[in-house]
Amino acid sequence: MTLKIQIISFIVSFVYGLFFYITLELNSKFLYSRHLFFKVISSLFFVFFHVLFYFIILMKINYGYIHVYFFLCMFLGYLICKVVYQRFVKSRSL
Repeated sequence: MTLKIQIISFIVSFVYGLFFYITLELNSKFLYSRHLFFKVISSLFFVFFHVLFYFIILMKINYGYIHVYFFLCMFLGYLICKVVYQRFVKSRSL
């Protein structure tokens, strides 16, 4: 894998971490519903969608090679989005 492809994969993984946090916040309304059926179905679709979508993106970029540091970049994007959301969005709504 060339350096250019690795850098693109890092950036895409970081942005996907941001996207994952945003969709998790949107999906949390379904996860806290009263009906067990909606909880199970929304969780299954959520996980299936994200795994499949991330793998399709990696297939387009680097033929589906998955490395640990791609997940670390995704986790970093998730954490940064979480901190920004909690600091700016939730503090303004109080």
